[in-house]
Amino acid sequence: MLFRTAKRRTSSKCHALTSISLYLLCLAPAFAADWKPAGGPLMTRWAKNVSPTNVHPEYPRPQMVRDQWTNLNGLWDYALVGQASALANKVGQASSLPKIWDGQILVPFPIESALSGVMKRVGADQHLLYHRTFKAPQLKDGRRLLLHFGAVDWQCTVSVNGKQVGQHTGGYDPFTFDITDALDKSKSEQELIVAVDDPSDANWQPRGKQVREPKGIWYTPTTGIWQTVWLEEVPKAHITALHIIPDLDKKRALITVFASGGDAKRITVQVILQTKPFQTTKVSGEAGQQLVLEIPEVHSWSPDDPHLYNLSAVVVESNDVVTSYVGMRKISLGKDEHGVTRLMLNNKPVFHWGPLDQGFWPDGLYTAPTDAAMKYDLEVTKQLGFNMIRKHVKVEPARWYHYCDQMGILVWQDMPSGDKNPPWSPLGIHNGKEIERSKESADNFRAEWKNIMDSLMHFPSIVVWVPFNEAWGQFDTVNVTNWTMQHDPSRLVNCASGGNDFPVGHISDLHRYPGPTIPALEEKRAAVLGEFGGLGLPLEGHTWQAKNNWGYRSFTDLTSLNDAYANLIRRLHPLIGKGLSAAVYTQTTDVEVEVNGFMTYDREVIKLDPKKTAALHAKLHQPPPIEVVIVPTSQEKPQTWRYTTLKPSDGWEKPDFDDASWNEGPGGFGEPSTPGSAVHTDWKTPDIWLRRTIDLPSGDFRGLALNIHHDEDTEVYLNGVQAFTARGYITDYITQPLDDKGLAALKPGKNILAVHCKQTGGGQYIDVGLSRLEEQKK
Repeated sequence: MLFRTAKRRTSSKCHALTSISLYLLCLAPAFAADWKPAGGPLMTRWAKNVSPTNVHPEYPRPQMVRDQWTNLNGLWDYALVGQASALANKVGQASSLPKIWDGQILVPFPIESALSGVMKRVGADQHLLYHRTFKAPQLKDGRRLLLHFGAVDWQCTVSVNGKQVGQHTGGYDPFTFDITDALDKSKSEQELIVAVDDPSDANWQPRGKQVREPKGIWYTPTTGIWQTVWLEEVPKAHITALHIIPDLDKKRALITVFASGGDAKRITVQVILQTKPFQTTKVSGEAGQQLVLEIPEVHSWSPDDPHLYNLSAVVVESNDVVTSYVGMRKISLGKDEHGVTRLMLNNKPVFHWGPLDQGFWPDGLYTAPTDAAMKYDLEVTKQLGFNMIRKHVKVEPARWYHYCDQMGILVWQDMPSGDKNPPWSPLGIHNGKEIERSKESADNFRAEWKNIMDSLMHFPSIVVWVPFNEAWGQFDTVNVTNWTMQHDPSRLVNCASGGNDFPVGHISDLHRYPGPTIPALEEKRAAVLGEFGGLGLPLEGHTWQAKNNWGYRSFTDLTSLNDAYANLIRRLHPLIGKGLSAAVYTQTTDVEVEVNGFMTYDREVIKLDPKKTAALHAKLHQPPPIEVVIVPTSQEKPQTWRYTTLKPSDGWEKPDFDDASWNEGPGGFGEPSTPGSAVHTDWKTPDIWLRRTIDLPSGDFRGLALNIHHDEDTEVYLNGVQAFTARGYITDYITQPLDDKGLAALKPGKNILAVHCKQTGGGQYIDVGLSRLEEQKK
């Protein structure tokens, strides 16, 4: 993690806030109050373990650990105020000082959350003030005191004892201020104020899924401190960051130790790596110099074997010691034995398979109630047989990535999206040109993206950077992608997951609900399915609201959901053989009114059967089945059907029905702009009925499946027996295994395939064939 002093940004608003904040600091007393969570709509079981004396007590920076530190999590005073002039007026009119503060808030939970004890929304024209006191250690021999923030959303000004110690912009990256010179030795208690400005989607800032009016896939915002705040005493010459690049091919790690507190060229550092029990390898050099640490018998890191080497770094002159670790892995592109471009891990093709992970909590919003709760999501993900997570338009605390390192979970890290446009009206392509952001917005995006990348550089689990998602605020894609690749050449870059694609970066990414499908294969980029699935099931007693919940596809019971999920995975497997390198299922948990999770929002119910799901997922890493076409669809070559758009008489689906008066024409049938369609006959009426005679060879029909694309509701009959029915639409061909009833209806020789499709709006399309999936021999 590249630890740094935050840039001191100035504005008239910040200076006004700071002056008022300092005035408050001199006047406002601290007061105690009995804390309890606010009455949120849904809580997790971990909430009962949260208290002002036990709130995220773990050391927050596992990639660079010191023994001595002080946790500042707990109860702080807070106030919601208007513009600086309004705040000054409020102070001037106050009849008693306690009225200055609105109450107490439990840090690090955002003020909008139940676990903050407040659960208030912050208006775009309001500011959030925090206040507390702390005891400072007696600093000797020129030692320094650092104040660390894990994350504060979005802009903040920090003051200690009436002195401004720094400002920071960015809601997702950690920052540090040296507060030594602001300490007052005459005081036993030092006073700290943090003033926060967070307009959310009223501004152009990166914000991910946060909006002021949550609905559908958009959720409650987070304002202010939402990760741990802590103090750390260090020598004058101390380590500020470690930069570690594993070089698996050359059996070495490239390590840079950054230090502060003097002339860097005169600071000597030593890195010690524990290669085996009781065996170490060492290298020494100057701070800021890249050191080469040889590892002759390298033990690589992978999801199946997440081996980590223990490492320590020392400033020799001051004996400042930090402990860390190294994961030796290589992520790259390469060709498989068939010449297909694949994602390679440690020089071997590995299929990346995992959920879209939003990282929201019903009681803590952006902040997990406890460390154990945060870890639980990862444990369930691993238990279900996923080897990857796409961290979706959010950045997690450092401990989350540390657990991914320990458990062996590959991470695709998104940049949180945002711009002044509403997120559901994303920037994109207009008149053949990419729409530009304002200079202020674009400059801030680049600055925050760099800070996020720098703060996460250490973690070997992170293997893909994703600058843009679905064109949300997408701009200058080629330059942003190329910069990302240059800034970190040790990882892969996905230019725009499901967005406006440009021939740049390492990955071609398509989103398709419910899917699955595969993008067109390319010579220099791997083909991935960046989002699909979205199978929704609200479970009573475990939802954010009692009704009007939402999912891409809705089910009413666990059995139906699990059957549909198993069918998705069976359809996904053949696509791997066709060149698909990764797939991302939507999603880990329900979030507010969105119920697409494989867990409920409170994490009380795992909707997917863990044992059966893990077995399904294991097959994805085995040789994919071969699809053998039995009755072709019209995807490659038009197939002849009898059809009518006038409601036929009863029995139209039966083999002996006389369809001589029906029209004859080539499939598929529909409107050509429908996604995934191959239209050869226009169909624009609400209903269409189709019949086709098909020839089947003698033999075992087990394993036969419908190859179907429907938009919208459809019913399929084999020799008069209903073999398939579905509501809604899909956007590509899917393989739907026939059930026992459908298989029993078939016979060798002539069979009648009959179909009815109904649509109510938008695109429309129908086409059907039969195929068989045959397992390959290992």
